Amino acid sequence: MGQHPMAAPDFHDYCPSMNPTLRRILGLLLIAGFFSLFSTGCQTAKGFGKDVEKLGDKIEDKASK
Repeated sequence: MGQHPMAAPDFHDYCPSMNPTLRRILGLLLIAGFFSLFSTGCQTAKGFGKDVEKLGDKIEDKASK
């Protein structure tokens, strides 16, 4: 096709024979994977924050005695 030489290549240039249904499923799996990594990371950060807060409370208790 008359595509500009500096234009980004189309997906079909990389994998011309991929079934559209398979491509849709792979896209949904990729999105689900990113979402699960993101949500897991948030829970880990919250747990770490609680641990640091407990440690700070213990340090305050020791310092006040």
